[in-house]
Amino acid sequence: MEILQYDFMRRAFIVGILLAAIIPCIGIIVVLKRLSMIGDALSHSSLAGVAAGLIMGINPILGAVVACIIAALGIEAIRKKIPKFSEMSIAIIMSAGIGLAGVLSGFVKNAANFNSFLFGSIVAINDFEMILVACISCAVMLAFVLLYKELFYIAFDERAARLAGVPVKIVNFIFTILTAVTVSVAARTVGALIVSSLMVVPVACAMQFGKSYKQTVIYSICFAIFFMTTGLFVAYYARLKPGGTIVLIGVICLVLILIGKKIASKVSLAAGKI
Repeated sequence: MEILQYDFMRRAFIVGILLAAIIPCIGIIVVLKRLSMIGDALSHSSLAGVAAGLIMGINPILGAVVACIIAALGIEAIRKKIPKFSEMSIAIIMSAGIGLAGVLSGFVKNAANFNSFLFGSIVAINDFEMILVACISCAVMLAFVLLYKELFYIAFDERAARLAGVPVKIVNFIFTILTAVTVSVAARTVGALIVSSLMVVPVACAMQFGKSYKQTVIYSICFAIFFMTTGLFVAYYARLKPGGTIVLIGVICLVLILIGKKIASKVSLAAGKI
């Protein structure tokens, strides 16, 4: 356990576990609403905020948070205008975010700092960023618990939720803000290019075992924490990039789970025939 002797690794584990606890809470709603790619759109938009922050001399994470909130509100606004083709809103905002990030990156003096946001730098988290992640994690978890039933209704059927008296507009607005700040902070740790994977893969794994919404949420959090901690250990001892390692471990686990379930179903079918 020499890995925990270093301050930067202790900070990485704290931040990683905090994010692993909140990202699946956002991810399961995103998956159920058929908006799995929203993480990609927001994470790419966060790069524009990072570049703007570096240019103006402010903390890049704060810039990423502002950019993600604007992008998330833009997605929600476009989605309402064209509800039949809601996925177009994600493509439009992603294109705008990538274009703006590309233009602003040309004015960034410290290119290495900007590039660290592409694939994440969880081991480079400082004390301010750790406190910021802790505050955001507490806020997201509190909001998720308080709006648990409302988010559940909206995730499955917004129209039925509206008829049931759920304030859909307000809840959607709050969820949009929560998604934006979660993605912007996660982009710093695992990287803007792969943050959406961390939102979807643990949920996909949990769906293979969860028999209810509540079970799926709990399992997805457990899977995310397992991927995060295992990924940090493997990345440290194998000298790999933490962000990519975390996501690859998650994908490998998902593939193994799917293969295991297929083999189990064949065995049970063969046993039934006997």
